[in-house]
Amino acid sequence: MGEQDYRDMWKSLDLDLDVHDGLLSVLGQFYGDAYLSQEDRPEGMGYLDFVVSEVHGLRIKELFDAKAEGKKIFGTFCLFVPEELVLAANGVCVGLCSGADAGMAEAEEYIPRNTCALIKSFMGFKLARVCPYVESCDLVIGETTCDGKKKAYEAFEQFKPMHVMEIPQMKNYAADRALWKAEIMRLKERIEEVAGTTITEESLTAAIKKVNAKRLALQRLRKLRSAKPAPISGLDALLVTQVSFYDDPDRFTAKVNELCDDLEQRVEQGIGVAPPDTPRILLAGSPMAIPNWKVPLIIEQSGGIVVGEEACIGDRGFRDLVDEDASTMDGMLDSIVDRYMKIDCACFTPNDERLDHVIDLARSQKADGIVHYAIQFCTPYTMEAFKVDKRARAEGIPFVKIETDYSMEDMGQIKTRVEAFLEQLAEMPVAR
Repeated sequence: MGEQDYRDMWKSLDLDLDVHDGLLSVLGQFYGDAYLSQEDRPEGMGYLDFVVSEVHGLRIKELFDAKAEGKKIFGTFCLFVPEELVLAANGVCVGLCSGADAGMAEAEEYIPRNTCALIKSFMGFKLARVCPYVESCDLVIGETTCDGKKKAYEAFEQFKPMHVMEIPQMKNYAADRALWKAEIMRLKERIEEVAGTTITEESLTAAIKKVNAKRLALQRLRKLRSAKPAPISGLDALLVTQVSFYDDPDRFTAKVNELCDDLEQRVEQGIGVAPPDTPRILLAGSPMAIPNWKVPLIIEQSGGIVVGEEACIGDRGFRDLVDEDASTMDGMLDSIVDRYMKIDCACFTPNDERLDHVIDLARSQKADGIVHYAIQFCTPYTMEAFKVDKRARAEGIPFVKIETDYSMEDMGQIKTRVEAFLEQLAEMPVAR
């Protein structure tokens, strides 16, 4: 499909082509500087490079083709939306644009200036008309993981059909699970209504297996990253997880397993992207949507290597599988309810299980230190940073927290702090 065909497609979606051209130009430049400049990248990353180069092109064409076949497109912002239900209804599930400053002025006409960058970003992408994913959607599924999101969805609903899931704020009582199950059932009914189909036991069984296979591929990648030396950069591994929200699940799973085959050979041969004594960092905290690569980029350009992400776009998204033993509709839905209730989002109170997961992941990935990243004004993760800090220090794991937005203005300041942290790690022979 040629460039003009893409432009015709974007025009049919009512994108602002001039602004969209500028966005793609900036994205391409940033991607080249951050990713293509890396040395000794695994060959399997070529596919991910291709996906990013076509993220607003070929993949959008595939969504057009799916709609022509009668499929419906469901857009999401959060891990709490069960992809299994969308796939079981013969729909397509895609993540929506965020992760960059776009349409900030337009967004501030509907939400406060001191709203977190992620929320302003998804509002801005829509209002500036530069996200072909949201324009392709038949339904956007939101969730009440924070007050900022749930109020922003009220404004967003003026522009796109929305369904908002209520997330329990606690996990301690039967009422919490009952609320979540009711929300899963309500979502199932809405998806069936929009898709014009009924989810069957057979279709849900197949969807559960499909999504579990994707998670298993990502778990395989995570395990390989625990090797010394690290066989893949944190930037590249983050990109894999980011692309999982956009790509066709079967193709993505196959390509990630091919990448892991390559990485297994690297591990066997002792080939790494950085020397074995490079300080190893676990990055924890707020989600990082494409093209939010600033913090891992600074870490790795400063002499560290990111070996894991305790985040929504990271381990939290693929750590747990849906139990495949159930054979009835009620049993499978209960398995989905239970799996998604294990997500340790910072919206929950108390949330001690997240502290356990941070430490467990740091240990399994052989991390020397933890960098806790929080988007500025992201209250849940900025608040939890204090608890994670206390627990990490009690476990003897060095810790630093960073708050930032999507702008590049503070990169020098962050780099100074990261370099000092990496020097601290390098001077700790026990941790090394």
